Amino acid sequence: MADSSGQQAPDYRSILSISDEAARAQALNEHLSTRSYVQGYSLSQADVDAFRQLSAPPADPQLFHVARWFRHIEALLGSPCGKGQPCRLQASKGRRVRPQWSPPAGTQPCRLHLYNSLTRNKEVFIPQDGKKVTWYCCGPTVYDASHMGHARSYISFDILRRVLKDYFKFDVFYCMNITDIDDKIIKRARQNHLFEQYREKRPEAAQLLEDVQAALKPFSVKLNETTDPDKKQMLERIQHAVQLATEPLEKAVQSRLTGEEVNSCVEVLLEEAKDLLSDWLDSTLGCDVTDNSIFSKLPKFWEGDFHRDMEALNVLPPDVLTRVSEYVPEIVNFVQKIVDNGYGYVSNGSVYFDTAKFASSEKHSYGKLVPEAVGDQKALQEGEGDLSISADRLSEKRSPNDFALWKASKPGEPSWPCPWGKGRPGWHIECSAMAGTLLGASMDIHGGGFDLRFPHHDNELAQSEAYFENDCWVRYFLHTGHLTIAGCKMSKSLKNFITIKDALKKHSARQLRLAFLMHSWKDTLDYSSNTMESALQYEKFLNEFFLNVKDILRAPVDITGQFEKWGEEEAELNKNFYDKKTAIHKALCDNVDTRTVMEEMRALVSQCNLYMAARKAVRKRPNQGLLENIALYLTHMLKIFGAIEEDSSLGFPVGGPGTSLSLEATVMPYLQVLSEFREGVRKIAREQKVPEILQLSDALRDDILPELGVRFEDHEGLPTVVKLVDRNTLLKEREEKRRVEEEKRKKKEEAARRKQEQEHSESEGLEAS
Repeated sequence: MADSSGQQAPDYRSILSISDEAARAQALNEHLSTRSYVQGYSLSQADVDAFRQLSAPPADPQLFHVARWFRHIEALLGSPCGKGQPCRLQASKGRRVRPQWSPPAGTQPCRLHLYNSLTRNKEVFIPQDGKKVTWYCCGPTVYDASHMGHARSYISFDILRRVLKDYFKFDVFYCMNITDIDDKIIKRARQNHLFEQYREKRPEAAQLLEDVQAALKPFSVKLNETTDPDKKQMLERIQHAVQLATEPLEKAVQSRLTGEEVNSCVEVLLEEAKDLLSDWLDSTLGCDVTDNSIFSKLPKFWEGDFHRDMEALNVLPPDVLTRVSEYVPEIVNFVQKIVDNGYGYVSNGSVYFDTAKFASSEKHSYGKLVPEAVGDQKALQEGEGDLSISADRLSEKRSPNDFALWKASKPGEPSWPCPWGKGRPGWHIECSAMAGTLLGASMDIHGGGFDLRFPHHDNELAQSEAYFENDCWVRYFLHTGHLTIAGCKMSKSLKNFITIKDALKKHSARQLRLAFLMHSWKDTLDYSSNTMESALQYEKFLNEFFLNVKDILRAPVDITGQFEKWGEEEAELNKNFYDKKTAIHKALCDNVDTRTVMEEMRALVSQCNLYMAARKAVRKRPNQGLLENIALYLTHMLKIFGAIEEDSSLGFPVGGPGTSLSLEATVMPYLQVLSEFREGVRKIAREQKVPEILQLSDALRDDILPELGVRFEDHEGLPTVVKLVDRNTLLKEREEKRRVEEEKRKKKEEAARRKQEQEHSESEGLEAS
């Protein structure tokens, strides 16, 4: 066997068999005396094995061949191996070898946790199928205008959905329903139809007064029987408004006023008594309404209104939308299988879910979300609907806790054919059938408002698990918190609500979203002036930062000048930047805690502002690249949250929808030229002492440009900062500035007046003395 130098490698087997080390070294030396030592000799594994049998180089100077090779191998491989340890050749050439490498310990990656209503704890989020997430969200019952309670749920879920999809990179399939068959819709549709018919007949004043009095009788009974203080207060307000509107008409009739004056009073009373008369007309004529189109016209109108509101709020549309009216065959099949599985029963044309039978099953459990609410008859009856809690309907149940899967239709209600006679779906069953059809036997996430937990979602779980014969229809149940209005409960039925359209007249969609981001999605949110003022100030704070960074980035630099040496300030700011990114990631992993995220973002901007101020104080330019990276990161996060709607590269968009990039890119060069020209004129005016030109320059800044949405900020010894800002914001700032200046002027005049009076009194005292 030849080595790499062409020499024949010795046969060491006979030498290695010698047990005495001194004798073994002597034998090795004799063999090596016939070979020459070559610097950089390529060792074989046989060489290594032979010499590793020696514990040290031989002391006998006669054995110099062994000593030389021993030290050569030791230099390459280190000290001899311990007993029983294998020695392997690490290198064939050179005097040194690379040390062993090992990866860093690192840190444990943060995992997303979500608050699961099923456990009432934050649980690690693990989808059932890799990165795919199946999500069903309870949509609105469309019988009236969408309100801020809807905004609370759908903006919050939109934020959660965007974070899972765009930050954590899950593949989210988002399904939402529209409830267009429901007791509330049926009743409201009938009432609207009957009232419009009544109004079209143009009742005489005397007839209207008579009908209002007739309607007030059952209304008064209802008012006296109502124990809920909020509902009672609402009914009292209606009664009081009707009485106030009745008096002028009665006086007009008695005084035999002209037809125009009487008609005016009639219109006022019709408007104020609309709810009262609608309820009365429905109770007497509702059963005669048989045209099914009447029941589809109302939800179709309000569904369109809801979608327009969601678009205005920048809420992403669902991947798939389901309507109850389009899934009636699937609902019928779903109900039939529940009956076949032994968990439903037919009674008088209706089908009910047997809660006792389900709860007694070893593999099922009823009331998973709110077990303490099981048996709450008030909540159960609200879930059944106003048209489904009559004495005859309640008597059809085996147990008061049972709920309707399918309702036999009464006169004046829409109906569909089924094995049990004509009827319509129950409220809870619709979500189970539609979600089950699209998402299968088990979904990852089910979402809805906090008030839907019982009975709606508990009943959904029960009937779905009865259908699929499993106990895991939903893996994670997410419920958004309540919304109150200035501390008071919001309720559409109590007429204590603010529509989304009305809210958007006061604040932008971004401002509403920022308000929601500044609170936990699962806790109660109070929609008040204080809440919105905080959101407005936060938006202004961020926007000023973005505008300042844009101004810094507009400063001309050559291609190499954009890369500047970092000092301690830049290194410190960059460290803070990465610390904040880590903190934001941890907050998002912690149940998508946007409240903490917003505070961390605020702190990061504050650190940037301090850095920019420090550079400005010493007349040095801030580092463009570092500030741009931070601004781009903040823009990216705000886009993920849906707070930046347009395709803005940095900061909040300027101008209307679709104009942000073109507007800023188009006008800013011209504004920059105007700013520089104005600076030159002001310099000459100061040198030549021409105050009129300085006044004109100030008027341009303070009066003319704000009307165009442009702000010029003058700084002593520095170039003017140019910013594009919302026109209304600038006009408000101008008015506030003028108000403050006026207050200062009045205080100054008052102080001068008091000083004058004091001096006058003192002079009179001196004269008298």
